[in-house]
Amino acid sequence: MSGGEGEGKVVSVTGASGFIASWLVKLLLQRGYIVKATVRDPNDAKKTEHLLALDGAKERLHLFKADLLDEGSFDSIVDGCEGVFHTASPIIIPSADHHKALLIDSAVNGTLSVLKSCAKVSSIKRVVVTSSVAAAAYNGKPLTPDVVVDETWFSDANFFLKSKLWYTLSKTLAEEAAWKFARENGMDLVVINPGAVIGPILQPTINFSVEMVLNIVSGQGLPPFTQFVDVRDVAFAHILAFEVPSATGRYCIVERTAENSKVLKILDELYPNLHLNEKYEDTAVGIPFKVSKEKAISLGVSFIPLEVSLKDTVESLKDKGFLNI
Repeated sequence: MSGGEGEGKVVSVTGASGFIASWLVKLLLQRGYIVKATVRDPNDAKKTEHLLALDGAKERLHLFKADLLDEGSFDSIVDGCEGVFHTASPIIIPSADHHKALLIDSAVNGTLSVLKSCAKVSSIKRVVVTSSVAAAAYNGKPLTPDVVVDETWFSDANFFLKSKLWYTLSKTLAEEAAWKFARENGMDLVVINPGAVIGPILQPTINFSVEMVLNIVSGQGLPPFTQFVDVRDVAFAHILAFEVPSATGRYCIVERTAENSKVLKILDELYPNLHLNEKYEDTAVGIPFKVSKEKAISLGVSFIPLEVSLKDTVESLKDKGFLNI
């Protein structure tokens, strides 16, 4: 993935300290891009140290303070860019109405704030927005094991509203708002819809989906089933979505849907001393639906197998001191 594909080109990454965005910045620097990255607080070492330590960061990474809800705060940052990657989105799981409002407001208005700034800049060729496979899969059709979700599916916001699934509602509404804005303003927009993103961590904190793996390995519980994908594939898909001229629309990025019994089997084989299958014997359930890889592969994504992603996630958790096994 190294090379000079981005030699001298200027791009911007929002929410750069996040899990996906940190890898995106790393790969962009590897490819020779000049990266203007936004973080909430450039003086917070926990958010920036791992970015400043990346190869090429000293020469080509520029950090900026920006607030998703401060309209216009991205104007000067995206000025002069050829591409913008909008990955910033809050992942708080709200427990109260004010949290719910903040989550949805940040996701929708934050996305619009970035796109409005982009619309003012003629040098920007394409904007890539990070959404979620959750914004595709839940449209009211029954999700049985023989169903294959693809890019033509759009989730129904009312489903999440009724189910009080605020994070997935925020991603769905933000993506809807992005497409509407792009259509109305003639913007070249490409959207990436990843599943639960796992893999090695660059940042010093744990994101929601990596925490699921930590919980399984440390005996704290199982999700029923999950659409998994490696963070390195998600980051690279963003870059391909910008670099490949024919890239268009949305791309579901999911290596595999695996019920928890399958995840346990993989982890049990990798770490037999943990006796995970015995620990979870009666709770390994789940009937997954599938997600099409066809369009992602046509873009150039060659997926890292789930077995490798799970091992690399656990090893990364050990290296970072989150797991002692």
